[in-house]
Amino acid sequence: MSKRALVTGGSGGIGQAVCQALGEAGFEVIVHGCTHMDRAEAVAQAIRNKGGKAEALCFDVTDAAQTRQALDRLQPAGPIQVLVNNAGIYDDAPMAGMTDDQWHRVIDVSLNGFFNVTQPLLLPMIRTRWGRIVTITSISGVIGNRGQVNYAAAKAGLHGATKALALELASRHITVNAVAPGIISTPTTLDTFAADAIERLVPMKRAGTVEEVAGLVSFLVSDSAAYVSGQIISINGAQA
Repeated sequence: MSKRALVTGGSGGIGQAVCQALGEAGFEVIVHGCTHMDRAEAVAQAIRNKGGKAEALCFDVTDAAQTRQALDRLQPAGPIQVLVNNAGIYDDAPMAGMTDDQWHRVIDVSLNGFFNVTQPLLLPMIRTRWGRIVTITSISGVIGNRGQVNYAAAKAGLHGATKALALELASRHITVNAVAPGIISTPTTLDTFAADAIERLVPMKRAGTVEEVAGLVSFLVSDSAAYVSGQIISINGAQA
């Protein structure tokens, strides 16, 4: 029986690539979406078209009760043994002009969403004595970024949570890691960074690809990465 994997934010650029990579690796993939369920359904269908198993699931990661209800409905089919926490948003502004909503919303999706999704899955995962938890963070959580105090705070918080949770789960053969991308080629990124800016900021003179991020995630959830845990792994073209 194939292991089951849940990818939050599976309808986004990195999320789609991760879902596809996990499907190709033989996992049964649950593609989470919220505001773009049509995209999540399309990702699941693409995996099925290639002979894999996948379904789309809708819930708001900031709503703890709704999230738990959605996850409870998954459990009768078997535990989730691979979790990729990819859901996140940004809402940039200098902190002097940042609104309360900008601060709380970004923290709520990334950091509180991590807790709302991960915590209900832990005991079922622990009972299997095998698991992989990977959280997609950002270079902003490593080195900071002007105009992103809220986003950097959320991602840095996830780094601390990753290290602490890895210690709690190590004896149960469950690894916990974070992947911190730099500038990755997605439609949003290309709208934000001009080609000359990317060449100036990134020593490798290019943006990374979503497939490169997904490849790193695929390694971290594999048996080959059984001794890798509690790590914040940057993928940023030597930017930091």
